[in-house]
Formats: sequence, structure tokens, C-alpha cells
Amino acid sequence: MHREILSCLEAWKEKNRRKPLLITGVRQCGKTYIVDEFASKSFESYVKVNFESENKLSAIFDYDFDVERIVREIENHFKTKIVPGTSLVFFDEIQECPRAITALKYFCENMRDLHIICAGSLLGVALKQEQISFPVGKVNRLQLYPMNFKEFVIANGRSDLIEVFDEWPADRVIPELYKTPMEKLLKEYYIVGGMPEAVKTWIETHDYDEVEEVQNEILDGYADDFSKHAPLRKVPKIRWIWDSVPVQLAKENNKFIFSHVREGKRSAELEDALQWLVDAGLVIKTELVEKPEIPIAGFADKTYFKVYMSDVGLLRARSKVSPGTIQDETDSYNKYKGAFAENYVVNELIALGKTPYFWRSGNTAEVDFIYEEDGKMIPVEVKSADNTQAKSYKQFCKKYHPTQGVKLSAKNIARNLFESTITYSIPLYLGWNLERYCK
Repeated sequence: MHREILSCLEAWKEKNRRKPLLITGVRQCGKTYIVDEFASKSFESYVKVNFESENKLSAIFDYDFDVERIVREIENHFKTKIVPGTSLVFFDEIQECPRAITALKYFCENMRDLHIICAGSLLGVALKQEQISFPVGKVNRLQLYPMNFKEFVIANGRSDLIEVFDEWPADRVIPELYKTPMEKLLKEYYIVGGMPEAVKTWIETHDYDEVEEVQNEILDGYADDFSKHAPLRKVPKIRWIWDSVPVQLAKENNKFIFSHVREGKRSAELEDALQWLVDAGLVIKTELVEKPEIPIAGFADKTYFKVYMSDVGLLRARSKVSPGTIQDETDSYNKYKGAFAENYVVNELIALGKTPYFWRSGNTAEVDFIYEEDGKMIPVEVKSADNTQAKSYKQFCKKYHPTQGVKLSAKNIARNLFESTITYSIPLYLGWNLERYCK
């Protein structure tokens, strides 16, 4: 799990003049687990300072920012010698100690030989608060996401399938030998998602009830965070929006509409609550681009957007769609099938480091996602079934002439030319390999 992240951590460790490393990511996406694993493999000693469970330790940072004094006091508390070069110090839930965030500047300037990693579940929210002095330019940043589908397949013991598809040509039809297990795993991923504890439970038990219990515990933890970390006046609004996301995603026109969150409420009253959820990493906004040009971000309409969940498994749990409904593709699944496919794809794009937008031309045409790659626009059309007659996609290609584009669906792989656009029809289960086809 998270092998690529471990590689990034090893590269950071070997730098001669390293900065403290700040790992961000939604709660329970595996930050602490990955640092614990890295420490056990790569360091002679390890000190973990958890500011949430041991909040009294914040007092060490209250006096001044003398890093030698701070290290001595941490050594005394944990009865462990901290040796620059062979020790790792981990500040977990660092958002609970704002002065520790500020102190990273002084560790960077005065003690670069000491390996320091920091993590926090609500750092995105904390860093927006004016009272925190963030050491700009003095830390390295690393974003951690829930496990993507590729990592899920590997965790399920099928790394052989990933190896098969690593170099799969776009003009070779995928046989049932590989297609059937990948489609089965994708349905399981829709149900389980990529939260490490949910994946671990699935692998150990293959019991969807136990997986759902874990997912509900995670969702309860998120709800508790609203009360603990959000301003009191925002808490009800955050809950309204949080409850509205799966409902609005299931609509045919899944633009997020504030008036559907709570009757009588306007966008001006709810925007700050939605931004809190975005900053916390719990939801993802994709903005409308009506007249796409490079750079795409400069042409985005920030007032017109869709909202997705950070993990497709949590979306499934919040939507109360039963595992059997997905596995058997019953009629009641049709209402959510498109939403799950879109949410899955946006999670895959984010994991690949893309910033997705969407295109809409009035009420007549829409391309689900577009993103920028090497100064070019890549349109991505998503279909939950094998019907890939995408009129909107063709309209986009005819109007804007992208050199490449992607259709993700239940259909087999193919490579076609429309107008001047090379279009890759890729099965949904190969979304993780999208970059290979759109180099």
C-alpha cells in the first residue's frame, strides 16, 4: 500500500539539505500508518509526538523557538535520544499546536540534519486561520489521498493484473481472462473504496457488513470534526451541505445548487461552509469552464460547480446503496450508477495529480471532465455503461480541436480518430493508467 509515497519519503530522507516534511490528507487516509512504516524501515530511533492525544506537549513550544531546547525537552519526555541523521521525529495532528507549525521555520534554518515529518487531518482548515504563521518556503509538502483503484487491486493480491495492463496497447482487445476479474474488482472498489482501514477489513474478512461498520465509523469521525474544529456558527451549515452532496450527485443535472441544500438559504450564506469541507479535504469541487483555453484555471467559473466525495466507498455508504445492488446491478442502482462512475473518475484524476474541471455549453452539451497536461486540454467523457455515443464529447472536439481525449466506460479498449482528436476508449477499470495513453 502507498508504495509510491514510501519512495517519495525515501527520496526526501536522502536529501543533504532537507526541509521538514508536511503530509496533508483527509482523516484516516493512512498518514500515520505510512510514517510508522517508514520509520520502522529507515531509522534507528523514532519519536512520535501526537498533539491530539497528548495535548500537554504543546507547552514545549510556548516559550520560544529555540529548536535545541525543544528537542531536549522532547527527549526528556519520551526518554529517547534524538540523533540528527538517524532519528525521525513525527509531529502528528500538528494542527492542534499552531506554534509547532511556526517552529518548522526554525528547524529548517537551524537543524536541517534532523528528519522531521508532520501530519494533520485538518491542516487545510487550520492553515486558513489567520492566527497560524505558516513557514512559507521552509517545508516540503506531500499530499496523501485514499488508495486509488490500482492500489486496491494490488492490496487484493492481484498485482499480476496491474503488470499486465502497465503496457497494454490501445489497439488490443482485452479478453475475458483479464476483463472479468478487473470488472469484479471495480465493483468491489465502488463498495469498499480506498480508505485504508476499510480496505484492510475487506481483505481480512470479505464481509461487507464489517466494511460498512468501518466506513460509518470514519463518517462519524468526520461529523465529530465539524463540531470540534469548525466555528460554531458554521456547524449546522456544514452538516446541511455534507448531507446534500450524495443527493445532488445522484441528480441528472448534478450541478451543486445551494438552494437545494436548505430551503430559503442562498449561496452567500452557505459558501463558507462548503469551503470548510473543501479545505478539510472531505469534498472535491470541479468548476465549469465554458470557453476553455490554456491555462484552464484562468477561465473557470467559480460560481458554477459540481461537488464530489473524497472517496467513492464513503459516497456509497452515505448513499445507503447496498453492496448487492451494485454487484447485481439492480434497477435501483441506475439512479446512482453514473454518480459513482463520475466520483470514481474524479478521485482517480486527483490521485494522478490532475486538477479536473468540466465543460458545459448552455443546456445542450457537457463533457464530464477536462484537465490540462503539458499545455494541452484533455477532455474526459465518463459513461457508466458500454454506450459511448457521446455527442457532447464530439461537439467539444469539433469546436476546440484537442489533440487527445478519453472516453471511460464499460466498453472494451479502442483507439479512434475524430476530426483531429485521437480518442482513447478505455475501460473504467483502467482509469489509473490514463496518463500512459495521453502522454
